[in-house]
Amino acid sequence: MAVFKYHALNQDRGAVRGTIAADSPRQARDLLRSRGLLVRLVAEHRGAGTHAGWFRLLPSRAAAQWSSSAHELSMLLRAGIPMLEALDTIAQQQRGSFRTALLAVRDRVAAGSGLAAALRERPDIFDTLSVHLVEVGENAGTLEQVLDQLATFKQRLQQLKDRVLTALMYPMFLVVFGVGATVFLMTNVMPPLLENLQDQLLALPWPTRAVKWCSDLLVSYGWILGLVTLAVVVALTAAGQSNRGARMWHGALLKLPLIGPMIMKQNMSRMAMVIATLSRSGIVLTRALQLAAGSTKNVVLRAALHEAGDRVGAGRDVAGALEEAGVFSPLAIRIFSVGQETGRLEEMLDQLSADYDRQVATASARLSALLEPVMIILMAVFVGFVLLATILPILEAGNVL
Repeated sequence: MAVFKYHALNQDRGAVRGTIAADSPRQARDLLRSRGLLVRLVAEHRGAGTHAGWFRLLPSRAAAQWSSSAHELSMLLRAGIPMLEALDTIAQQQRGSFRTALLAVRDRVAAGSGLAAALRERPDIFDTLSVHLVEVGENAGTLEQVLDQLATFKQRLQQLKDRVLTALMYPMFLVVFGVGATVFLMTNVMPPLLENLQDQLLALPWPTRAVKWCSDLLVSYGWILGLVTLAVVVALTAAGQSNRGARMWHGALLKLPLIGPMIMKQNMSRMAMVIATLSRSGIVLTRALQLAAGSTKNVVLRAALHEAGDRVGAGRDVAGALEEAGVFSPLAIRIFSVGQETGRLEEMLDQLSADYDRQVATASARLSALLEPVMIILMAVFVGFVLLATILPILEAGNVL
């Protein structure tokens, strides 16, 4: 199901804009006309790339707001407050696009729509997993419990992202600072300094010649190098957006020595949380596998989960279906096998998720502890080489004088 943005006029000839989920532009137009809207434009909504890699760690602000709002909505409903009043109360605390989305949901509920159906109309804010869980809660009469489970899942997922982001923040800062300092030294400091020294010496030392060559290259052809770098980045990004390119890139990430196992465990923790939450809410395992596939950004793991779901739907046991995919760890496969046999699948998946959370936290801390001294040493070597290239001709010029 795709997401379409639309421009339309309501019955009062007022302009209405938004997004709607539909299988085709024609179906989107039909859904909008059923609401009494005069459709002016329907186009596919191009949000953030669906194949953004593992390094896309910063969550959207609306996702964090929905996580806290789901818990607050559960508390208000438990206290006996009607749905419309609860949505009004939560909307009053929010700002920006999330407040607008909540008010739109409130209006749809006031018009007689269910909460899940109202959330489904804003797929840019409320993900598919949230919609299905709310729908299950409404049908089973356990909406408050389901919202609690959803909020807990979102918070755990956010904590996992925060751990990885914290581990990578300092090395990323060193890389950005190092590149910026290098460009500044080579283009603004070194050219006038080397020009004065070159007039006093017949031949410059080889470290100085190497630095001078890099400096001349940046000064004379810096804009060309910038354009080439930008073109390479754009080309790689475009290749990563294609199915084949994303599959190759994500598959290569899983094979990296240190980062690969951490990526696998991070995604497996997320999948285990999703499947446990959905199974506990009464959703069948085949559907839970399909929804869990949508929760990961890694297209290799996503395709493997889709294939496993199809095999389970065809009558295979889940452990055998996962094993045939060839990408899941033996521990995860064994957990599914034993969990199904003992009837404790949700409990064992929760334990697996918690265990992988701890392993990812430990691995990210170790990776950060390893990257920090390595980056510092590389920066020290570079700065030392530049200082050596600067000091040597100064000393030789002093000897000449």
